[in-house]
Amino acid sequence: MKEMSGNEFRFFLSCDINLPVTFRIERLEGNLPSVKSSISEFDYTTEERRAELYVECALFIDGAPFGLPTRTRLESTGPSYCWNELITLSTKYRDLTAHSQLALTVWDVSCGKDEGLIGGATILLFSSKKQLKTGKQKLRLWPGKEADGSFPTATPGKVPRHERGELERLEKLVNKYERGQIQRVDWLDRLTFKAMEKIKERESCKSGSSHLYLVVDFCSFEHRVVFQESGANFFLPSPPIASTNELVIVWDPEVGKMNPSEHKQLKLARSLARGIIDRDLKPSNNERKSIQRILKYPPTRILSGDEKQLLWKFRFSLMSEKRALTKFLRCVEWSDLQEAKQALELMGKWEMIDVCDALELLSPVFESEEVRAYAVSVLERADDEELQCYLLQLVQALRFERSDKSRLCHFLVQRSLSNIELASFLRWYVTVELNDPAYAKRFYCTYEILEDNMMKLGAGANGDEDGLKLWQSLVRQTELTAQLCLIMRDVRTVRGGTQKKIEKLRQLLSGLLSELTYFEEPIRSPVAPGVLITGIVPSESSIFKSALHPLRLTFRTASGGSCKIIFKKGDDIRQDQLVVQMVSLMDRLLKLENLDLHLTPYRVLATGQDEGMLEFIPSSSLAQILSEHRSIISYLQKFHPDEHGPFGITATCLETFIKSCAGYSVITYILGIGDRHLDNLLLRDDGRLFHVDFGFILGRDPKPFPPPMKLCKEMVEAMGGAESPYYTRFKSYCCEAYNILRKSSNLILNLFHLMAGSNIPDIASDPEKGILKLQEKFKLDLDDEACIHFFQDLINESVSALFPQMVETIHRWAQYWR
Repeated sequence: MKEMSGNEFRFFLSCDINLPVTFRIERLEGNLPSVKSSISEFDYTTEERRAELYVECALFIDGAPFGLPTRTRLESTGPSYCWNELITLSTKYRDLTAHSQLALTVWDVSCGKDEGLIGGATILLFSSKKQLKTGKQKLRLWPGKEADGSFPTATPGKVPRHERGELERLEKLVNKYERGQIQRVDWLDRLTFKAMEKIKERESCKSGSSHLYLVVDFCSFEHRVVFQESGANFFLPSPPIASTNELVIVWDPEVGKMNPSEHKQLKLARSLARGIIDRDLKPSNNERKSIQRILKYPPTRILSGDEKQLLWKFRFSLMSEKRALTKFLRCVEWSDLQEAKQALELMGKWEMIDVCDALELLSPVFESEEVRAYAVSVLERADDEELQCYLLQLVQALRFERSDKSRLCHFLVQRSLSNIELASFLRWYVTVELNDPAYAKRFYCTYEILEDNMMKLGAGANGDEDGLKLWQSLVRQTELTAQLCLIMRDVRTVRGGTQKKIEKLRQLLSGLLSELTYFEEPIRSPVAPGVLITGIVPSESSIFKSALHPLRLTFRTASGGSCKIIFKKGDDIRQDQLVVQMVSLMDRLLKLENLDLHLTPYRVLATGQDEGMLEFIPSSSLAQILSEHRSIISYLQKFHPDEHGPFGITATCLETFIKSCAGYSVITYILGIGDRHLDNLLLRDDGRLFHVDFGFILGRDPKPFPPPMKLCKEMVEAMGGAESPYYTRFKSYCCEAYNILRKSSNLILNLFHLMAGSNIPDIASDPEKGILKLQEKFKLDLDDEACIHFFQDLINESVSALFPQMVETIHRWAQYWR
């Protein structure tokens, strides 16, 4: 330990690290020179050749090769070419010298017999200060040259000092930031990274650089690693004895590590021999209060050592408290086989937990197969309607299982065999995840088990279809979406306005693809499998006027009716699917408490990474209504006039409007829905307001200073203004709904935790942070009465922003709606 300007500098010596040299080859940045290749020996036409690249990594010590070179896999999905592959050399850090170098060469094997050399670069593993390099390193490749391992090298990857510009300076700072050497300030970091992206774009346009860069990520250690030869004596210069009473700082290498005596005491306290004594232990009054406080913690809260010890000590007296099981299982030292065995025995005798807590046991926190199997046994008690509410998350939970053919996988398949709606949704949820390379094998295994089991089903006793026919009816859904993708491709190529494209769509449906007008056999609607659709009505099908040209299709149903569906291609709607599922769940929770807020949880189904179907609800956007009718009241008067009713409309219609406004105000606040404007707030003829388009959730918003409550001025005016009794009723519904949903906060948090591994943009970017933001919205530290005051203040602040006499922050909120 050295003391430098009052700060201590802790480090490891390289000669003490008995670990293999490890680094990650991330990606290639820049544009490869385009290469043409002739198609055949006699055909002189050429086509663009797709490069297939790999990186060869060789270690050189003092200019001589050391060990065998290592190669990455082939990568052809460029640009940019992204390997993201961990390389582990046979050489250990203790064997390195100060002049150890890594020579990296990029090769292209698409050239035929002779491998094409793209370029190479060499990097020293230790800096000029004899510190091991860590974090991301951006190496400039020497085009057409193989990496040179001699010392000094002829192919240095480091950009020469005189050529370094603003981009190099920023990359160095980002590297420091990622290593934790620069303090993180969330709001400032977001602004900084946005500004950096703009600088990068500007610099790259200005320079038009043709350089290629290879990004390599060296692994980091807890402290910096300083070079020291093995066996050398390491003496710190002894400071001269000072006459003054100076404080001498001495480095204690055991600081931050487990204290052996404390660990021994903990093991003795948990000793299985104490189990006999613990059975009769009862908590004191203070201990009981502490336990109750712990049991109220949200599932995201990590327990401290003392809290774990307290729950373990009184585990026997807690067995009748079903809420305590998930907290108790978090206290178990699963690496201790005896302790784990006792915990599993207790789990079997514990009071049966609720389905909500079972979902927590399927989160990535719990790895024990027995615990996860127990969670599934609890889920077996849920009926099909409840199971469908959680199915999206249960499919995601398959990522956290220990094996492909887990208990959870078999449970989902078995329940689907007796319910075609569950089977249809399970098949789609699994199909979409086949695009995830890390878990494709697991999801394909689930798909195969579902297919095999369904095809073995015989005809039902009440004349139901046999398994083969049921499975084929689900496969035809995929064939339908594939045909719709082809239609979209053809329609997009049509020159001219939306009307021309609509004509082309109807022409295709009536002519070339007339088999879509009347299906050979009815198909189960992907968004509502209980409905059988028999064909598309060309005259009632249309295209929306937007960049992606979504289709609006009217399907005939077997019962003689019709249903309208929107089909999108080119847009990832998995995030919309999650939000609408949450709206549907919250609607169910509110109705269980006898509060119907007339929500519109329309159906959404992602059928691929960039495609999906949405139920079409006849409605008009607030922007369109205000343009044509000047106000929401005028619009509602057209459909529900009543001379004696409030504002000239029926009391029922106004009540429906107020309730739906309250419901969506609370839900958009909890889920942190962003990017709200008058085009994605829709109103139905019966007065029901609802939101669409959920591209930003959990607090993200493209506009600065979003207000906490998504209320627009026109909504408040339709209630008679901020002083009317109808507005007071609106606030009352908001507070009632908020407190009802707070009671189910654990369920909602558990469902989001199960989505932690998903590819949904606003969750995947930082799952832990997203879940904590969601938890914060529930204000779990407040009681119901305090929450009513909190929520009313929130509404009042947001609404006062929409009308005159306002302060600066509120003025910014008002700008949001403009």
